[in-house]
Amino acid sequence: MTFKWTKHIILICWILLIAGLGFAVIIFYAIANGSIGYMPPVEQLENPIDKYASQIISCDAKILGSYGRSKENRISVTYQDLSGDLVRALIATEDIRFSEHSGIDMQGLLRAIVKRGILMQKSGGGGSTITQQLAKQLYSPSADNILERLLQKPIEWVIAVQLERFYTKEEILTMYLDKFDFLYNAVGIQSAARVYFSATPKTLKTEEAATLVGMCKNPSYYNPVRQNKRTVRRRNTVLKQMEKAGFLTEAQCDSLSQLPLTIRFRSMDHKEGPAPYFREHLRMMLTAKKPDRKNYMAWQRQVFREDSIAWETNPLYGWCNKNKKANGENYNIYTDGLKIYTTIDSRMQQYAEEAVEQHMKLDVQPAFTREKSERSYAPFSRSVSAGQIDTMMTNAMKQTDRYRTMRKAGMNEAAIKKEFKKPVEMRVFSWEGSVDTLMSPWDSIRYHKSFLRSAFMSMDARTGQVKAYVGGIDYKYFQYDMVSTGHRQVGSTIKPFLYSLAMIEGFSPCDKMLHVPQQLTDENGKPWIPKNSNKENEGEIVTIEWGLQRSSNWVTAYLMKQLSPYTFVRLLHSFGLKTDIDPVVAICLGTPDVSVSEMVSGYSVFPNKGIRVEPLFVTRIEDSFGNTIASFTPHFSEVLSEDASYKMLHMLRKVIDGGTGSRVRFRYGIKAPMGGKTGTSQNHSDGWFMAFTPSLVSGCWVGGEDRSIHFDRITEGQGASMALPIYGLFMQKVYADKTLGYLEDENFEIPEQYADPCAHKEEKSHRNQPIDASGIDKMFD
Repeated sequence: MTFKWTKHIILICWILLIAGLGFAVIIFYAIANGSIGYMPPVEQLENPIDKYASQIISCDAKILGSYGRSKENRISVTYQDLSGDLVRALIATEDIRFSEHSGIDMQGLLRAIVKRGILMQKSGGGGSTITQQLAKQLYSPSADNILERLLQKPIEWVIAVQLERFYTKEEILTMYLDKFDFLYNAVGIQSAARVYFSATPKTLKTEEAATLVGMCKNPSYYNPVRQNKRTVRRRNTVLKQMEKAGFLTEAQCDSLSQLPLTIRFRSMDHKEGPAPYFREHLRMMLTAKKPDRKNYMAWQRQVFREDSIAWETNPLYGWCNKNKKANGENYNIYTDGLKIYTTIDSRMQQYAEEAVEQHMKLDVQPAFTREKSERSYAPFSRSVSAGQIDTMMTNAMKQTDRYRTMRKAGMNEAAIKKEFKKPVEMRVFSWEGSVDTLMSPWDSIRYHKSFLRSAFMSMDARTGQVKAYVGGIDYKYFQYDMVSTGHRQVGSTIKPFLYSLAMIEGFSPCDKMLHVPQQLTDENGKPWIPKNSNKENEGEIVTIEWGLQRSSNWVTAYLMKQLSPYTFVRLLHSFGLKTDIDPVVAICLGTPDVSVSEMVSGYSVFPNKGIRVEPLFVTRIEDSFGNTIASFTPHFSEVLSEDASYKMLHMLRKVIDGGTGSRVRFRYGIKAPMGGKTGTSQNHSDGWFMAFTPSLVSGCWVGGEDRSIHFDRITEGQGASMALPIYGLFMQKVYADKTLGYLEDENFEIPEQYADPCAHKEEKSHRNQPIDASGIDKMFD
């Protein structure tokens, strides 16, 4: 009887086992067919990670940053890009039998069921393989409870087996590390290595690799930025696992475990890192859409015009929306994993940013703060009334997100202004770093206006390749780009363009005039007599060359009187100035608003034998497979004849050698052959300095957010004080770095007959006639 019951029990067990196995087969078959749960299509399994951030790469092969969505900000890597220690640490910690199974580790699964499911041991380890974890990363949504998570497991097993069919072990490992989110927008191992250790996956040290692998268990809990001690313990656990697996000796493990956790944290926030203004300007260019007038405000007529021209003539402008992939879709810089090779040199970019910070932090801002100290009108000029200040502050308030949110909520103007004057906790800018403080939004607007701004750009004079681009003093707080977007009055830096017209019209640098005030007639028929900043050589005979060297307004006005403002405006556009310019006589002193980028392009004419080159930001773009899909070349246009250009080169060198730009020589000790021009706008609201060597042309602007924010004294407010020093500091660093290849003894190529334009002045200038001084007084009758 007992034997019979035993046989029945055994038979029932076999039936249950076979039924269970059959049921499991049916369930897994249904999962594989997509009848139960979600089973990704084959196409998706063959290309599970198809969204990669695009990289911005400098001309010296450094990654400047990337364009990616917050959860897709990964940069593609290959298995060859991973260090051996990184791979070994991951296998030892997460899946020691990774090379032996086909997606599911039965031994590990049974261990997890017994230890964690039956014996309830938390230290029993997990049963998920690296392939299963990858399947979870790729296809499983977040589970709300344990039951839902348990139901996801069988689906992940099936997907894991499918992944093992489509991919090699090396590819699975790479995809796992490529998909993992390491926090701080560091999605993928490439971004993580850069964010936490300023390294690449290939160059990670053993202890650094162990730290990142340790984060895979729970990146928030083992956050090396916030939880140093906890992360060290987890790192040491990973090192111990590597020792157990035979990847490290006991001595190596003990030695590495004693090391402190040293991170070199650098957030992937697009507002930080090198060249943030450049990266944002480039992003806007690449993703620009075809201009449509209805998308522009009424006052943006000029912007619409410039954008329309750029769309038609500049291949980089709107590149993503002009070019399509093989599948017919437009390129997407956030998901297509492009490599954008820029002209920026990371070293020169660093030197430019350092030069701006050094001069603004140590010289300009302290001087400005001292001048405005305890002034009720600060940071504005003393000539600005209280009513005007309130109007400017109100306009600034209306530009804030806080104001727009309140208006959207239905608050009226008075209520909003009342809220703006209530103190709140906030973080504000300082040259010593961000400061947490209690301040009203209204006061914070005025506080941030008290910081003078700056912009600097340097490009190769021959190719137009932009080597350094600094659009402001701190992108996190001041995002308005003053290199390309901002336009300010250029002051005396416009004078070389007028002198160029004079050279075209037959003037010579050695033509002479009586240095006295000049009377011109403006567009309304009224007399206009510009003033000079000093009385130097008043009433004496001076040359045209001397007038540019000393930046004399009287010599400039004298030339303007001989020339046509309409012709001058046409020449200004040839020099690359894009804005509408009224053909009035006052433009000779720099009243037009121009960007730093336009001015740098314009000044490329002088070292380039009369040829202007447009700024070039990108040389080529590659797709995620390394295929070149776009190439970009410089655009040239002839502005001056060689004769006129050599005369201008001669005069502009004199500006540096003994003229208003001579601080470059005696204060910064730069002996290189160069030309340049200082500039100061009306009320010294803007300080400019433009300069060029045979190889580089650069421009710098310094001023306030508003034109009414400026020094009250010209001593500190002139271009030679505010802007020139930034160029001097930059060039010191450039010449000190021999790896850049810029030599201080590089000279301009000048034909012998142009070495001294005044050597044969009687032959060369038909204007060099004796001056009749008897009629001078009649000008002022």
